[in-house]
Amino acid sequence: MNNNKIYVIAEMACSHDGSLELARKIIDGAGEAGANAIQLQIWSLENVLAPSHHVYEIAKKIQLTQAQWKDMVDYTRKKYSTMDIIVCVYEHQSINFIESLGVDGYKLNSSDLSNPYVLDRVAATGKKINLSIGASTLEEIQNAVQRLKKQTKGQITLMYGYQNFPTTIADIHLNRMIEIGKLLNLPVGYQDHCDAQTRSAFWIPALASGMGASILEKHITHDRSLKGVDHESALNPDEFKVFVDMVRELEAAKGIAEAKPFSDDELKYRKFQKKSIVAARPMKAGEQLREADINFLRADKLGIAPDKVDKILNKKIKHDISMYQIIFEEDVS
Repeated sequence: MNNNKIYVIAEMACSHDGSLELARKIIDGAGEAGANAIQLQIWSLENVLAPSHHVYEIAKKIQLTQAQWKDMVDYTRKKYSTMDIIVCVYEHQSINFIESLGVDGYKLNSSDLSNPYVLDRVAATGKKINLSIGASTLEEIQNAVQRLKKQTKGQITLMYGYQNFPTTIADIHLNRMIEIGKLLNLPVGYQDHCDAQTRSAFWIPALASGMGASILEKHITHDRSLKGVDHESALNPDEFKVFVDMVRELEAAKGIAEAKPFSDDELKYRKFQKKSIVAARPMKAGEQLREADINFLRADKLGIAPDKVDKILNKKIKHDISMYQIIFEEDVS
């Protein structure tokens, strides 16, 4: 991935509320905002949750069929062909179906860091893997990475984020994101779960990018005011467009590290701002130029820079020079 580029993932999660129509609205929001990828969560309820789990009934109501998921993928490919499709998997039984959709990459939820079936089957695809590491020990993360690396040459990115909806700022600890990336020698991404109604929903991801996150994953919904599933940290489509625009400005500001020729604007600024060696008094031809005879001032053009004063100091003036006149090497001998 280009170091100047920030890969923006629009995380649909379960904001579709079990509706294909709402899912399409979310896809439209992501595509029209210019997201790099839409992220879908494809799972089979019977392979994810026990009936005793407190969100089982909600998940049962919003579960989509494989036909609906295929429709969603086809819709995305047809309307937003440049937008990647990433699938967050929660169990291994659905991976064959997900592969049949021709997705571009996978996200592994932190719940499956110790699940060899999910790790092995996703690694076998050879596609890029975003590995969520929230609420996981370093040992769990290291073991998952080692297992994946044994079976895939695909890019692995550690996805850091505090798993609370919404997240309290003091709980985020972005420095930990950078430290884990260094320890495992892997690129890092940031999953944001800040309250979508606050400014931190924008500036925390911006900070994460500035610290080195190459991927920003942000929740998107169709209408947050309806308070549906996964709405707490999800941006509305119009807000997501503002978010992506912000990220593209961050990319432009990061620029390049390599030295480059001065632009016309920089040359103009240098002429305006940089100091040159000028005469501190009127001088006659033949006089010897002493330290007291010169000054370092901003003038109407650039002459000799102050750090090159030894090129002219203690030499004789060839012709009369007026006060404030820029002194060049050809003016002395």
